[in-house]
Amino acid sequence: MPDLKNRRPLNSRDTKWAARITRALAARGATPNGISQASMGAAAVAGLAFWALAATSGGVWTALLLIVGALCCQLRLLCNLFDGMVAVEAGRAAPDGPLWNEFPDRISDILIFAGIGLGVGLPALGLAAAVMAVLTTYTRELGAGIGLAPNFCGPMAKQHRMAVVTLAAILALFETAIVPMGTSLTVALWLIALGAGVTALRRAWRIREALLARG
Repeated sequence: MPDLKNRRPLNSRDTKWAARITRALAARGATPNGISQASMGAAAVAGLAFWALAATSGGVWTALLLIVGALCCQLRLLCNLFDGMVAVEAGRAAPDGPLWNEFPDRISDILIFAGIGLGVGLPALGLAAAVMAVLTTYTRELGAGIGLAPNFCGPMAKQHRMAVVTLAAILALFETAIVPMGTSLTVALWLIALGAGVTALRRAWRIREALLARG
């Protein structure tokens, strides 16, 4: 049985559409681990789409790559939703589920942010955003590993990071009329790197307070 204490709270989990899709996935033999692995595939496509922006200069191809990148970021989140729901609500959890629940997310963050960094010509910034994203998760898992309740606070938790990237990709469809191409995605990387750093510090501070309160 999955550890429900370590489960991210999501309002979408209680919706009728999510329940219907979960039942459909389970009926078709989908496994939680397979869905988690698919999330890495979606992230890889997103990262490649953003990276390929470096070879375009506007026009139809740029727009298509931005749309693919944005959609695959959202597909990654949907995979993250349904792997847990198929595991818990549909009762299809596997013994190695905890590994596949967490490990693909770290790979996905790296693929997406590194891809954006390469696409806008700022690979170091992309890697910085990836490192900060992984650090937020490490801090959460550090607290859980020493017996505290997992802390999912933001401002740049996973769903927030994907929302920023998706919004930036949509804005980038229209940005060339106002600013140079790549500006929106560059700003997104800065927001994610700085926001995730703040998130890690907030989580670390709460761990410290909980440990002091515990004595």
